[in-house]
Amino acid sequence: MTAASDRSMTSTESTSQYAEQLGRETVREIDALRMIAEGTARHVGTSFFLSLIQHLTNVMGVRYGFVAEFAGSSARARTLAYVAKGEVAPNVEWDLVGTPCEDVVKGDLCHHPQGVWEKFPRDEYMVQEKIESYLGVPLLGGNGQSLGHLAVFNERPLPSEPRLLSIFRIFAARAAAELDRMKMDQRLAESEERFRDLFEEAPIAYVHEGLDSRFIRANRTALRTLGVSPEDVPHIYGKDLVPETPDAQRRLRAAFESIGRGVDTNGVVLELRRKDNGQPVWIQWWSRPDPGGQFTRTMFVDITERVLMEQEQARLRAQNQYLQDEINSAHNFKEIIGRSPAIQSVLTNVRRVAATDASVLIRGETGTGKELIARAIHSASQRRDKPLIKINCAALPEGLVESELFGHEKGAFTGAIAKRLGRFELADGGTIFLDEIGEISLDIQAKLLRVLQEREFDRVGGKTPIKVDVRVIAATNRDLLKAVAEKTFREDLFYRLNVFPLVLPPLRDRAEDIPLLVRFLVDKFSIRIGKPVDGIGEVSMVLLQSYRWPGNIRELENVLERAIILADGPVVEIDAEMLPDAQHSTESTGTTFNSGSLEAIERQHILSVLQQTDWVIEGPHGAARILDLHPNTLRSRMKKWGIVRG
Repeated sequence: MTAASDRSMTSTESTSQYAEQLGRETVREIDALRMIAEGTARHVGTSFFLSLIQHLTNVMGVRYGFVAEFAGSSARARTLAYVAKGEVAPNVEWDLVGTPCEDVVKGDLCHHPQGVWEKFPRDEYMVQEKIESYLGVPLLGGNGQSLGHLAVFNERPLPSEPRLLSIFRIFAARAAAELDRMKMDQRLAESEERFRDLFEEAPIAYVHEGLDSRFIRANRTALRTLGVSPEDVPHIYGKDLVPETPDAQRRLRAAFESIGRGVDTNGVVLELRRKDNGQPVWIQWWSRPDPGGQFTRTMFVDITERVLMEQEQARLRAQNQYLQDEINSAHNFKEIIGRSPAIQSVLTNVRRVAATDASVLIRGETGTGKELIARAIHSASQRRDKPLIKINCAALPEGLVESELFGHEKGAFTGAIAKRLGRFELADGGTIFLDEIGEISLDIQAKLLRVLQEREFDRVGGKTPIKVDVRVIAATNRDLLKAVAEKTFREDLFYRLNVFPLVLPPLRDRAEDIPLLVRFLVDKFSIRIGKPVDGIGEVSMVLLQSYRWPGNIRELENVLERAIILADGPVVEIDAEMLPDAQHSTESTGTTFNSGSLEAIERQHILSVLQQTDWVIEGPHGAARILDLHPNTLRSRMKKWGIVRG
């Protein structure tokens, strides 16, 4: 065999040996990669880093290694997993300045095969342990920013082996990805925590609802506003909190229809009832369907105070308008006129009952001043600063009495285009005067009885009781006991109203008050008509006092107004034709009424007053005072007409 062939064989053997060696190294590298990969595959987070560093130090044949992240700044680090002297060690935190790690976090892979403790004398740990070699690589996040570093080190030199460096880089990238994921999870958790805090503590109510309005989630403001406990949330349906009133249900239907069309519901005002106590609460509601179409995101603000304020303002406006209408209307009197025993007895009882909250039933003929007495009771009561609301039950069509008394909801009946407050709501805190109470129907009587007994009522078309604090004064010219016997008036309602009865005397029973009333009315009408009047003729006054006044004060008012209009001078005279019932009046007293008989009328009237006063002429209750004459004038006329005590 030649030398050339020997060289050829040697070269071939070397190539074969190199290939065999390279194959063994490749197998070892693959085995190392597989061992690390399998050892870390089932781990995440801190356990992943610990498994990684244990397997990596084992494969690379070193006794020290760690995975670290920055601790507050890029000049300080802390370990996430740490192996020292071949054992798992507690995590540590340290300053990077003056350590081999300082160069790693600034750039790329940093490898010191030997002499580490001598190169970094400020690193006390490296010096203490006589660390000879160090290999480190930064852990870069997805955005290229350094998150920390992976490092191994040993007491023996660590030569630069491409195989080991390749493995190191591969798992450094894997560690960086895991650390980046952890950072993202941490940021997500912090974001979720912030969102949870914002959701839970927000001053605005937030609710997630199913398409059937079942609550999925609600924040504290929503729970507090609706009176719902956290435990009740899965069992609450928003629609069940809406009252059964027509207006509230209409608003709810409109809101659900918009959600059904996939349209945002913005600023809808809904009326609800609290879950815990049933108290009304009004909210302004915004709702947006979830993109998946499975639920809605709802936000609302509590506007109860605003709505109640607006309702109170509306009530006050209605009250003011009502009172303004009352002021503009013509009332019979500004004060009660009269000093007869009959009227003084009534006023004494008015003072007694005014201080209480008792119901009052005023009875008397038409025109006797029942409304004036009701006003006097209210004005002397503790409710004087609240409104006195009146309603003439006989003046309203039967179908409107209930609506006038109790109000109605929008849509309650044809023509109810808006909610209206009834007279009882307007009178809340004050007094309501029900004139001609005997004219209301039996079904309205039943509802009125409920107000008196329970102090609550329902609006027409409403289903939620409304509480009121109202004093009731009723008046009638009918015989209600007879109506009770005839079953046209409820007996229980009669006794509820008749707690304190007041009977007003007719004008014919208080003839001594006629001069005072005439003087007051003449002054009032002369100003209204614009005609100066000095007074009324003496004979005319006697005629007025002798007349029976079937229409009472209202008839007297009409007669005097007409007489002032017809008067030609400053003294008003009453023509006999102005008193159509005068013939009957004079005949009942034994005096014939014809031309030239006025002296007889005056004589009869003086005789009647003298008999009433037991022939007392002077003094506050004497006949002269009642007749508005000087005592000497009265004695002169008694002598003239031969009036003597029998």
